Amino acid sequence: MLLGVNIDHVATLRNARGGEEPEPLLAAQICEKCGASSITTHLREDRRHIKDEDVYAIRKTLKTNLNLEMAVTDEMQAIALKYKPRAVCLVPEKRQEVTTEGGLDVAGRLAGIAEFVAPLKNAGIEVSLFIDPARKQVEAAAKSGAQFVELHTGAYSLAYKTVNEASEFKKLKEAAKIAHDFGLEVNAGHGLNYKNVIRMHEISGLYELNIGHSIISRAVFVGLEQAVNEMIELVK
Repeated sequence: MLLGVNIDHVATLRNARGGEEPEPLLAAQICEKCGASSITTHLREDRRHIKDEDVYAIRKTLKTNLNLEMAVTDEMQAIALKYKPRAVCLVPEKRQEVTTEGGLDVAGRLAGIAEFVAPLKNAGIEVSLFIDPARKQVEAAAKSGAQFVELHTGAYSLAYKTVNEASEFKKLKEAAKIAHDFGLEVNAGHGLNYKNVIRMHEISGLYELNIGHSIISRAVFVGLEQAVNEMIELVK
């Protein structure tokens, strides 16, 4: 199981007062040096954290993989086709949300999403769909042409150490099995931290975990290199 690091909140801190510090590119370079398998950036419509120039700098400079999270819009498709990251992850997006609140409704938008995925795949970009761990969403993802799904672990993360943990974890485990049965590769992420990430080892065949906020939060106290190394050890 690999670790992809989301550096969005380095950009959040930079944007809090403008200027250049802290630099998302430098954060990405540190994560790459520590052995992160990919760097994730979410280029939102409102550019609240990562900006276009950040994506360009990371794509141009790093040797490790760039995973570009993005909404299903013509603007974002054009940007992905321009920069050609290793992978894109299609996510739902609402201007008023603090962070991504749920999975993409692939089942309800299958025709449009399949049409959106095709040119990305034709350009050699791996496509992942960020979905809730529900059978209908996994089945729709398999029909969309995407090669990956990323299971939304937010409900499990919130339920960790509560009476709902077992049921939320079961959903993830079952969704991963269904996805594998359909020939999809499976990633997971959202809300994972240094305590609840350990159970991901109980899910067979997970390829990569994408974790950001928890790592950046810990980095405030111990430094980014140590924070990434500690999470890599837990993921291993």
